[in-house]
Amino acid sequence: MAEMSLKGLCKRFDDGTLAVDDLSLEIGDGELMILVGPSGCGKTTALRMIAGLEEISEGELWIDGEMVNYLPPKSRDMAMVFQNYALYPHMTVRQNMSFGLEQAKIDKAEISRKVDEAAGILDLTEHLDRRPGQLSGGQRQRVAMGRAIVRDPKAFLMDEPLSNLDAKLRTQMRTELARIQNQLGTTTVYVTHDQIEAMTLGDRVAVMRGGVLQQVASPRDLYERPSNLFVAGFMGSPAINLFRARVERETLSSPLGEIPLDRRLRDALGQAGHAETVVVGLRPEHLMDAAITEPPHEGAVAFSHDVGVLEAMGAEYYAYFDLPDQPGMDVADTAHDPDADPAGQRQGKQLIARLPIDSEVREHKPIELWFDPGRLHVFHPESGERLSDVASEPHGR
Repeated sequence: MAEMSLKGLCKRFDDGTLAVDDLSLEIGDGELMILVGPSGCGKTTALRMIAGLEEISEGELWIDGEMVNYLPPKSRDMAMVFQNYALYPHMTVRQNMSFGLEQAKIDKAEISRKVDEAAGILDLTEHLDRRPGQLSGGQRQRVAMGRAIVRDPKAFLMDEPLSNLDAKLRTQMRTELARIQNQLGTTTVYVTHDQIEAMTLGDRVAVMRGGVLQQVASPRDLYERPSNLFVAGFMGSPAINLFRARVERETLSSPLGEIPLDRRLRDALGQAGHAETVVVGLRPEHLMDAAITEPPHEGAVAFSHDVGVLEAMGAEYYAYFDLPDQPGMDVADTAHDPDADPAGQRQGKQLIARLPIDSEVREHKPIELWFDPGRLHVFHPESGERLSDVASEPHGR
């Protein structure tokens, strides 16, 4: 296992492109660190610098107290698991898993012990004599992981290992990955563009955008205390609702009605300086159906709106509402990458409510909703930085 310290890492390609810009990150011994962000954000380049597959343009990479900038990949004692399984099709599972150890001239008895042990961890024992073509996608990915595990490396480096799997297998393999990492306790750096993988797998998550680290925190902290509009918009499914609110004397005037200013909101507005508007964020699950859930206190804000589109998700509904046009409310560039999340283009124009399946919500019919102002996020209208924390204890659901 290994501790890693990334100190101001930069990667500048020959054409001048700055792929990673001043990345500083501490990764603890045995930690599962997720690098997440939209396509082109620099997360895979950062992983390749850790592996030694990309030269570091600036900064220092330390592993277990040793600077390794100039060490070749084989001297860093790390094992990579790739998006494509990179298995030898003519070899059996056992042969694929043992190949690297054989090249390193490890004793045959030791190789057999390591392969059998890894196969037991990965539930591959009965498949050791099969070839990759006889296995499912999930089983092949486990073989690729087994090839890494038998090396007993200091760290695992995983580059979108589940992206080639179908939705059901991805869910299954997320659980398997978490179980295996907990069992082995090996330091792991895991790259993904999928925020659900990031939220469910990581001990901590580092969110990147345009080569720059936006925030690093536990999944819960990222969700409840995003540092800026981009993190707020990227983390969460369905995406957070974002809209502008005009600052009045005692209220925020918003498309959802007049929001009373409690002490928390007043403090947030104080940080906004003399801004006439702020950007407000409200998670879809914090919009409540008034027909089945009563507001917990008089400060709740209620409003009625016609449902535009209704999606039945089995255990819940996603209800979509069109908001009136808000001049200057183009937060998509700040909060979302359009390629990663086309829904980001609708922020400020559409509201999403996540409602329980026992709701009587109907498409094209009005519904009365309410929300607790204590659940609102408030962001600076220009910088996008968070101005407020949400209340520590949610109300309602």
